[in-house]
Amino acid sequence: MFKNGVILQFFQWYIRPDGTHWQHLKAEAQSLAQAGFTALWLPPAYKGSGGEDDVGYGVYDLFDLGEFDQKGSVRTKYGTKAQLLMAVQEVQACGMQVYADVVFNHKDGGDKTEEIWAQEMDWNNRNNPQSDWYPIHAYTHFTFPGRKDQYSSHQWHWWNFDSLCYNADTGRVDKLYRIKDCDYCTEVSPEKGNFDYLMACDLDMSDEFVRGELMYWGRWFVDTTGVDGFRIDAVKHIRSSFFRDWLNHLRVHFGGRELFSVGEYWSRNIDELHNYIIQTDGVMSLFDVPLQSKFHQASRAGGHFDMGRIFEGTLVKEHPHLAVTFVENHDTQPLQMLESVVESWFKPLAYVLILLRRDGYPCVFYADYYGGHYFDKNIEIWLDSHREILDKLLWARHAYGYGDQVDYFDHPDVIGWTRLGDTEHPGAMAVILSDGPEGNKWMNVERPNASFRDITGHVPETLRTNQDGWGNFICRGGSVSVWLQN
Repeated sequence: MFKNGVILQFFQWYIRPDGTHWQHLKAEAQSLAQAGFTALWLPPAYKGSGGEDDVGYGVYDLFDLGEFDQKGSVRTKYGTKAQLLMAVQEVQACGMQVYADVVFNHKDGGDKTEEIWAQEMDWNNRNNPQSDWYPIHAYTHFTFPGRKDQYSSHQWHWWNFDSLCYNADTGRVDKLYRIKDCDYCTEVSPEKGNFDYLMACDLDMSDEFVRGELMYWGRWFVDTTGVDGFRIDAVKHIRSSFFRDWLNHLRVHFGGRELFSVGEYWSRNIDELHNYIIQTDGVMSLFDVPLQSKFHQASRAGGHFDMGRIFEGTLVKEHPHLAVTFVENHDTQPLQMLESVVESWFKPLAYVLILLRRDGYPCVFYADYYGGHYFDKNIEIWLDSHREILDKLLWARHAYGYGDQVDYFDHPDVIGWTRLGDTEHPGAMAVILSDGPEGNKWMNVERPNASFRDITGHVPETLRTNQDGWGNFICRGGSVSVWLQN
């Protein structure tokens, strides 16, 4: 991870399924590096059950990176294996890291049915059986006929899973079935009694063959792609000791490489995030879901959110070294499962709060950078591009985001802070924002009689500090100003 690093999540859910995304990534790499991004988080690169239309979270074959004719296509939604490898090489040649999206919770789109004995379980209390054991047929046999044992000869069977929701006999996904002799994993979120099961055919992480195959795949994938780290999906549904062991195994195997990793533990409860960090010995960072939730609330509060408390109960405040901060992602965007949209007017404020502060590892969302337009559920969605302001904030982060940070979070609407620079970066910065009326705040930047300009362009006038280094910095209503020393 780079000092003052910034991740760009290089996808959104509704990217066109035309197979050009890896080529787009390769073409954009140089400009993204110049803009100030230091790492790119890529979408799941392997074949999903929906073939070339699958975003990748309906994972079918981890070893098919767009190389084999399976699920109706050779390429994935994003392109071919060869295009992926060329894109990764170009990103790294431009000085950025690449983080791969890892989906281990489940597999989908099995090739053959097997008869299993199953028991219906309560969706809202997974410890509560709803039936006796009885036989059903389920798509739990994964043979990967297009790959023909290349890279791995392992075929998946019912005993590699602990639960599923599709009954091939009825053709419906309406019940949760626990497979006989395959108990739910422990060390998962206690939500719903036991939140091991999320979707599709749920992997049994107590099975030694499952663990061994995923360890092997991790080595194979890093060797094949050369990625620098991982974004790990749905970690609250997978036994915590597995990813502790998996990451430690890979780091040792690859000679102590950092292999930066961030887990998606989706909870607004900060105590749950702390507990997971303890359970995993801090081997990975976590996304700061509580902070994103506050951004969502503040953006819809009409100026009635207490901005002075925006960081209370967040990971970046309580565990800053393991916090990946974000404003939006593919799950929170409109019409998605975890939709918690941050309204467009508030996004510059939210991005200032993650990009221009000392703590956290910020992540910018693809659609916030490039914009977006899509249809789903008979609804048309337009997402605004904030690239102009984001480029300015990225530049300010790398040029002025150094030294001591002094907070002025003493007002429910108007808050600010200063960064005082260091020996190599002597310029000072003052940031002020308001979710309500325009405001001002006296802040000390320790630069007597110095002039400052607002690089956002929201306030055109130049401001000067007094002989003691104090300046009366201002911002417009519902806006932000970033004042940099001339």
